[in-house]
Amino acid sequence: MTAPFVLEVNGVRREVDVPGDMPLLWVLRETLGLVGTRFGCGLALCGACTVHVNGEAMRACVLSVGSVAGKSITTIEGLGGAVGDALRAAWLAHDVAQCGYCQSGQLMSAAALLAAVPTPTDAEIDRAMDGNICRCGTYPRIRAAIRAAGVTTTGDGRED
Repeated sequence: MTAPFVLEVNGVRREVDVPGDMPLLWVLRETLGLVGTRFGCGLALCGACTVHVNGEAMRACVLSVGSVAGKSITTIEGLGGAVGDALRAAWLAHDVAQCGYCQSGQLMSAAALLAAVPTPTDAEIDRAMDGNICRCGTYPRIRAAIRAAGVTTTGDGRED
């Protein structure tokens, strides 16, 4: 049985008529056509499906659409502003992506971290990014890019 749910996705109010227990990931990809959020494991273990719900990084594969109705959802397609721009530039400058499959989830987790901690330490980065798996192993470049993006958005010049 389906029901209409109202979601705010990337700043746009959207109504979807889907079952309440349908994972948000599939609503985003199949119903709304926002395919930047990726399916990885379906168990919230890999981070490929990370989105922001009311600004918090969450795994869309295990969130039911009913549990996020009325909340603000940001996907990789909606990641913007100073933090999003700085992260994209740093990702390119540090040549982070190899296969690219995990990158939307990595960027969304990194953006949530920088929103909370603009100049994180390596330990804070490691904690925030724990659970975002990169099969290509670009973790040192991901960490360096997050540090660079934090410096860019704060302008504090810290390079440690």
